[in-house]
Amino acid sequence: MIEVQTLTKRFDGFTALDNLTLTVPDGAIYGLVGPNGSGKSTLLRHVMGIYRQDAGTVLVDGQPVYENPAVKARMAYIPDDVFYFPQAGVRDMMRYYAGIYPGFDDARYEKLKEVFQLDEKMPIRRMSKGMQKQAAFWLAMCQRADYMVLDEPVDGLDPVMRRQIWGLLMADAAERGMTVLVSSHNLRELEDVCDHVGILNHGHLLLERSLSELQENISKVQLALPDGRPLPEGLNLVHETVSGRLRTLIIRGDPEQTLQTLQECEPLFLDAVPLSLEEIFIYELGGADYAVKDILL
Repeated sequence: MIEVQTLTKRFDGFTALDNLTLTVPDGAIYGLVGPNGSGKSTLLRHVMGIYRQDAGTVLVDGQPVYENPAVKARMAYIPDDVFYFPQAGVRDMMRYYAGIYPGFDDARYEKLKEVFQLDEKMPIRRMSKGMQKQAAFWLAMCQRADYMVLDEPVDGLDPVMRRQIWGLLMADAAERGMTVLVSSHNLRELEDVCDHVGILNHGHLLLERSLSELQENISKVQLALPDGRPLPEGLNLVHETVSGRLRTLIIRGDPEQTLQTLQECEPLFLDAVPLSLEEIFIYELGGADYAVKDILL
C-alpha cells in the first residue's frame, strides 16, 4: 500500500503540494488526474523517493521511501521524460537494470522482444519518443516490481501499442497483485483500466474514490418538462444546459433517487445518460474555479 499523509512541498516559496493525503490500495490501478500544474508529477517523484518532502510522510508498505534502497528496489518508474545513458541501447540499459534490481527477469526480457521489436543496439537517444517509451516499458516490465509508478506513460504511442502495454500492466496487476499508480491526461483511457481515481488541483486532493463510487454519486439526465413547470426542489444541481425544450442536467446524489424526484414533475421525456470520467473530472473541478464556460464567438 502507498500512503501519503499531509504531504507538503515548496519550491522557492511556491507551494506545489499542500497538506496532501492519498492512499493507493494494494493491487489497485489508481489513476491520478488533474490540470497542468496541479502537482501530479511532483507527487509521483515523492512516491518514488526522488524528492524529500518538506512536511508529512510518504510510506510504501509502512516504510518511508526516501533514501530507502530496499523499498525502491520493489518499485518501477517511467517518467514523462525517459532516462537513459547517452550512448546506451536497450540491451545496455537492460544490463544496468539487471545490476540494480534484484528481481530483474532476463527470461521475460527475451520474451518481450516479440512485443516491442526494437533494435537493441540502436542508441535510445536516436529513437523517436514513442520508441523510447516502448524501451522504457520493456525494461520496467522486466523488473517484476510490486509497484509501478507511471507519469503520462503512453504519450506518443500508437493505439495498438497503447492497448498492448495496458494489457501487460493489467495482467501483472491481476496475476501478481502489482499496484499501479498512473498520472495521465487521457481520461478516456484511464476509465477503461483504473479502479480508483484521485483528482488533484493546485496541490490539493479534491477527492479520492473508487471509480464505481465516483460514477454512482453523480448523474447526467436529459428531460423535457411541460411548459411553465419548474424543476422540483431539493436537487443538488451542478450544471444545466438548455436546447429548446430539452434540458441536460448534471446532478450530484444517488442516481435512482434523482430519477424518482424528477418523475414527480411528470416530464414529457426523461432519460439518464452515463457520465464519462472526463465529464466527472470537469464538473468536479467546476467547484474549484475550473468550470467549462459557454463562450459565444
